[in-house]
Amino acid sequence: MVTLLAILLVTLLATLPESRSALPTILSESDQSVLTKVSVFETGRFHPITSDIGSCSTCSPPKPLLIVRPKEDGKYPVILFHHGTACQNSWYTDVLKFISSHGYIVIAPQLYRWMPPSGQSELDMAAEVANWLRSGLRCVLPENIEGDLHNLALAGHSRGGYIAFALALGHADVSPDINFSAVIGVDPVAGTSKKDQVEPKILNYEPCSFSLSIPVAVIGSGLGNKPVLPFLPQACAPDGVSHTEFFNECKPPCSHFVPTDYGHMDFLDDDIGLIGSAARLICKGSKWGVSRDPLRRTAGGVFVAFLEAFFKGNDTDYNKILINPNYFAPATLDPVQSKSEGTSCSSLSAMSMPAFAFE
Repeated sequence: MVTLLAILLVTLLATLPESRSALPTILSESDQSVLTKVSVFETGRFHPITSDIGSCSTCSPPKPLLIVRPKEDGKYPVILFHHGTACQNSWYTDVLKFISSHGYIVIAPQLYRWMPPSGQSELDMAAEVANWLRSGLRCVLPENIEGDLHNLALAGHSRGGYIAFALALGHADVSPDINFSAVIGVDPVAGTSKKDQVEPKILNYEPCSFSLSIPVAVIGSGLGNKPVLPFLPQACAPDGVSHTEFFNECKPPCSHFVPTDYGHMDFLDDDIGLIGSAARLICKGSKWGVSRDPLRRTAGGVFVAFLEAFFKGNDTDYNKILINPNYFAPATLDPVQSKSEGTSCSSLSAMSMPAFAFE
């Protein structure tokens, strides 16, 4: 009871000026530990190893893969992560290594190199990679490392986020023979406007219209819907086809996290070469000189907290973030919106997640 009252108290205090500095004089040492330690935003205890697996290797994946997995022996949940438009899977290494350090195997296929194919073709490629996991994942991992395909999350950034949702929704022409357990969209984008969606179209502009029965997390960007210059009308994550609409259309349980001061391409590594750096310039991003590391740790931490809650039933950190995200997250977040389990979609409106959502 004392801990419960302490958490409720800090939620109120954190909204007041200088509240953080007042905490040590109000809370006991044990209660301060409960409130201040959100380990998902720090590098985990595992040591991630990256490897590239070509499509011509003996394991024969349908597409080249970047695999990030813990060095330590064990069985780990799997995340299938899809890159954005004309992006390279290696550009996401920092955030993928961060996630893997908490005990996850991340498989990031390179579905194409530079020129994106049609949406349907890209989706079918993604489905082929997903189907390959059942027989092929064992081949690309050491004997002492095992992927837990009963806990398999689909994820992706930008158009890759759209691919993750479209795959989970069953729009691929390639029939899936594997089940997905969760979806995470990182600033997902489904086209250039409501009238110009990527085919196959998945946005219906009706609340809770996604026919998904698995948990969903949507991570947006506060600057993604803004053009890089006022006289350039096109934003990289335009309103109507970006994270806000994806959240609107997902069913409970679904949560929505928006880092306020970062843009669509800020999730990527700092060192992404000349082509990557040029691509970053066409999107509105964080202010010059501002580190992107807080954003990557925030996004990675949300990944981990979300999957720990729904895959392992360990909801402590996730509840802390939902209660008061800006007390814990490295990057400033807009108020978290969430649709909690048991809520009727017919009467649902996006609202802040109530405290202790998993109790």
